[in-house]
Amino acid sequence: MKSLHVEGTGWLYRVSPRLKLLTLMGFSIALFLTRDLLLLGCAVVLAAAILRETRLPFQDIGLRLRPVMLTIFLVAAFSYLLLPTHATVNLLRLTALALLATAVTITVSISQFMNEITLAAAPLERLGLVKAADIGLAVGLVVRFVPEIVNRYHAVRDAHRARGLPVRMATIIVPLVIMTLKDADAIADAIDARGFRGQS
Repeated sequence: MKSLHVEGTGWLYRVSPRLKLLTLMGFSIALFLTRDLLLLGCAVVLAAAILRETRLPFQDIGLRLRPVMLTIFLVAAFSYLLLPTHATVNLLRLTALALLATAVTITVSISQFMNEITLAAAPLERLGLVKAADIGLAVGLVVRFVPEIVNRYHAVRDAHRARGLPVRMATIIVPLVIMTLKDADAIADAIDARGFRGQS
């Protein structure tokens, strides 16, 4: 499966994964504590500058941002129609968050991300509520599956177009779900065979 993470050597890669995830959490909280357009605009510029430090070509960054930015623009368009006074604030907030989150996902590997989630869930395991390793594994798989599902959607869509069939969600969703479930079964079998999940 394709990961959002890209190997690199810049300073952003040398920053502790924990610090990056905590910074992202603090940054997102700060974004939703202010409605000042100047501050939010500065946050967008700052997040864009940090994302540029991944040193990926603009085309690669654009490919990673395109799905989420399309969603953000759709949300903003509806906001301008329904709540125009909040639309610009929401657009700036979500854009800044998307830019910084993309920088984090590019520079933090799935294994590093899983390790941090497992560590964060350790107190819950001591209380007997969850298996910390299972939580880390589950979250890591979700993150890893997102780009794979997008790729499969594009493959099914292109196959429909190649056959001259209309591209409708009703006709795409069934093969997409079937392929995703098959992958999920294969991954679950591999996880069980290797004993990755915690034993009850």
